[in-house]
Amino acid sequence: MRERFGAQRRVLSFSEFLAMAEADPARHTRDAARYVLGAIEHFGSYEHRRPWGTERRYRIFDLAFAGDGLPANGRRRRSDHLQGHERVQEAVVQAVSAFAREGRSNRLVLLHGPNGSAKSTLVACLMRGVEVYSETDDGATYRFSWVFPSGSDGKGIGFSSERRPASTDESYAHLPEERIQVKISPALRDHPLLLLPREERRRFLNACYERAGLSTSPPDLLWDGELSHQNQQIFEALLRAYRGDLARVLAHVQVEREYFSRRYRRGLVTIGPEMAVDAHERQITADQSLGRLPASLSALTLFEAVGDLVDGRGGILEFSDLLKRPLDAWRYLLLAIETGDVALRTSQLTIDSVLLATSNDLHLQAFKQHPEFLSFQGRLTFVRMPYLLDVEAERGIYESQIVPQLGVAVAPHTIYVAALWAVLTRLHRPRRENYRDPALGHLAASLSPYEKVRLLTYGDIPERLSENEAKLLSANVRAILEEHDDGPSVEGSVGASPREIRALLLGSAARASRGVLTPIEVLDALEEFCRTADYDFLKRNPDGGYYAHEDFVLVVREAWLDRVEDELRDASGLFDVGRPSELFSRYIIHASHDVKGERVWNPVTGKDEPPDAELLRRVEEAITDEGGPDFRKDLISRIASYAIDHPGQEVDYGEVFPDLLRRLSASYFREHRAQLAEIGRAIVAVVEAREKDLEPDLASRARGALRALEERHGYPTHAAVVALQELLSRRLLDYT
Repeated sequence: MRERFGAQRRVLSFSEFLAMAEADPARHTRDAARYVLGAIEHFGSYEHRRPWGTERRYRIFDLAFAGDGLPANGRRRRSDHLQGHERVQEAVVQAVSAFAREGRSNRLVLLHGPNGSAKSTLVACLMRGVEVYSETDDGATYRFSWVFPSGSDGKGIGFSSERRPASTDESYAHLPEERIQVKISPALRDHPLLLLPREERRRFLNACYERAGLSTSPPDLLWDGELSHQNQQIFEALLRAYRGDLARVLAHVQVEREYFSRRYRRGLVTIGPEMAVDAHERQITADQSLGRLPASLSALTLFEAVGDLVDGRGGILEFSDLLKRPLDAWRYLLLAIETGDVALRTSQLTIDSVLLATSNDLHLQAFKQHPEFLSFQGRLTFVRMPYLLDVEAERGIYESQIVPQLGVAVAPHTIYVAALWAVLTRLHRPRRENYRDPALGHLAASLSPYEKVRLLTYGDIPERLSENEAKLLSANVRAILEEHDDGPSVEGSVGASPREIRALLLGSAARASRGVLTPIEVLDALEEFCRTADYDFLKRNPDGGYYAHEDFVLVVREAWLDRVEDELRDASGLFDVGRPSELFSRYIIHASHDVKGERVWNPVTGKDEPPDAELLRRVEEAITDEGGPDFRKDLISRIASYAIDHPGQEVDYGEVFPDLLRRLSASYFREHRAQLAEIGRAIVAVVEAREKDLEPDLASRARGALRALEERHGYPTHAAVVALQELLSRRLLDYT
């Protein structure tokens, strides 16, 4: 422990800190904005592929802090990390970067969106990252205290010229506790370099930055800043007592490493919507320990600043639900952002924090109607944070934050069902007139809610589209995503909140039979919710299939059954999943020879024969409405283009023609649904102890399929039966 304490350099003299700052000025001359940016950069970022392109995601919002030499145990659960919202992350990081470049935080970043859109979660991730960063070598940050030793007889401290520091570096910083008479640790954590007079400080900073080859300028805090009122009083009193000997004044400085903590309000503070100025002063001269100071100090009337703005200095200040406050209660804050100071009773408090605030959209709209809004607008950076439109990211929220609280087993796809319905309620109907390209506008307007959510989440193109339409839509997914960004109602600003879904899932879990929550209970709960709940988004009139929340329950049920059918097909072992790919490869061979007017070698007959017209017709009926010579020419041209772009590589039809292969697979499996229905009914019979009604071979195959559903797809036996009964009754009833 002692070795670790020393290695962390927790206690330094001023000269030791000065040497550290000189050796690494980029690390030790940061204000709050540069420190927070340093924390973000420390954890790094990575590219995240989305249907509309690549987006950058910052690891600080993933809360993946088990590495970097830090213990994994004791960390906050990953359930608190931010799902999705890459564009919001980028906006916040760019705002902090701008503050760092400009030399100070001169704006308030206002995160606004509907209730439950993870605004506070984003801030909490940022704060947690700063906490962890402050424990690393790169994140070391320091404050200072004033120490006054006892005399040689253990009494009084005095300022006689013969009394000198006892340590080798001419400092009292490393004195043992029993030798220290008084220690003053100001609540306002000034940067140690502010102890240098301004001219000397500027020369020091210029020399350090030039020697280190830094292209940036020192932050305003250190270039123009001054000590807080309390520290300035002590500094000047000591300077007078020592007749201007700065070295002897600095001998009383003990520089201490500081660790940020949200729990203990050290540099990370969340302020609620109380109606009060968030800082004030109190007199500390009455402290009995200060009575032992020499006359030159004890005669001072010392005040220290206290409050939220003080506690959050050097780090992050979050103003939660800021716009719930009357404007007069935070007008001072907007003025402070402009000037960089807050006026207290006897002094000015310098603001050195990254200022973040949250608000719901309703309060923001009301604020925009205020006559003074325009004058305040320039001091705010607005970052919109709507609900997620990505089903998988939404599912991630429920899986990590809600499922652990349910207290029951959760069947496969149960959470997917809830997430899909929630995202469907948030979508806006695409409008043809919102697109410059009429063809793209026509395609966008034709998208059903389910097609749109599949497009935005997985990049899936509707199978009903022609090849040219599919290409156009695939190339413009971002335009679909951003269609309503500049409109009066942003997509994702209304709809089901994760909070409503949480309550719905908890209620469904309480009614789950046999200790397993299945999609059936959730679907029933969604139907009841649509009929009885009193939410504004449920009162919207359906428009072209959008905002039809009760109909969405049916859509979600079908999406669930799609997955169940795929899993049953896989578990049954009856179907050769490679068969459609093999069939498509044969089709391409015959189509190529047909386009070239060539014959095809038949290994069975040992002869060259015309391309198989029946094969061409059968495959084209399954994959397109536009079969024939022109369609085949287009396919061969696309293969040729792929070969040019990938020289020496075998053509991957799954990459070149994913939609066509998907359609062919669907057609192949539809033709064999009777077999699927048979194995599904057999599995139910096995579970219900009706195995004697089955042929031995079928019973054996049913047991194997059930085992595959349980082991490969994670189904509890009861959940498998529920899913199969739903599939059989709704899709496979007519197949015998």
